[in-house]
Amino acid sequence: MLSMYPACFCKEDTGYSVFFPDLNWLSTCGSDLEEAMAMAIDCLAGYLYDCEKDGETIPTASEIDSLHIEEQLKEIYEDSPIPPHFVNIVSVDVDSYAKEHFEKSVKKTLSIPAWLNKAAIERGINFSQTLQEALLAKIQS
Repeated sequence: MLSMYPACFCKEDTGYSVFFPDLNWLSTCGSDLEEAMAMAIDCLAGYLYDCEKDGETIPTASEIDSLHIEEQLKEIYEDSPIPPHFVNIVSVDVDSYAKEHFEKSVKKTLSIPAWLNKAAIERGINFSQTLQEALLAKIQS
């Protein structure tokens, strides 16, 4: 299912900043407009994917012409002038994007001692699951 949210693209000296007003001003950036759009798609997909995965309520997207973003931009840019900006719809099929970028499995080849391989097989140990659990424990510590 296609998810579509308005995003504010602000032209900066170093590229573009992107803000999603409906998603607590979730933000990303890119060195040019093409990269900013790619990053916006990735950012939107990741946010919506995490909301779905965590059972959180996903905010409703605003109509693009109902947004009044100048006040929020004044807060973001504080004493600096608000840069040139425009609002555009960013869309992504979260399920398809997640399968390709967040859930896609990769094959790894590894070597273990023969005795350890034999013992694990005899005990019906799932090698992939065990490696995933061990890697998660390592990166979370």
